[in-house]
Amino acid sequence: MLSTSEGQWATTKFDGVWEFPPELDWFAEMNVGVDLGYLGIRSDYRGDRIDIPTKKPRKSQKHPNPQLSDDQKAANTALSRVRIFIEHAIGGMKRHNILVHTFRNRIENFKDDVIGVCAGLWNFVLSY
Repeated sequence: MLSTSEGQWATTKFDGVWEFPPELDWFAEMNVGVDLGYLGIRSDYRGDRIDIPTKKPRKSQKHPNPQLSDDQKAANTALSRVRIFIEHAIGGMKRHNILVHTFRNRIENFKDDVIGVCAGLWNFVLSY
């Protein structure tokens, strides 16, 4: 998950406008781990360190019981071991209902402050 100075938090396209335009090298200098919901990230963005799990092949008449190789399973397991901490952190921050419901505040950059406070509260919970 990334943040820009305008407080944008996604790498998806909404109403024909990219929040992170693909022509810029957003992910060239960082490790990016995504789930299978972002299958097109490698074709949309440039970057050598984009980690995405391997999807299990579809069942067909030719391959009635497709399986992932042991190496692919191990790589998927390694990615999910990292990702679970991120998922738990997001879930922990969402315990504060301000991140779950529609945010109607119009103060500039206040969304970033709210997310920072919720992240700080979650880190405080983890410290005890």
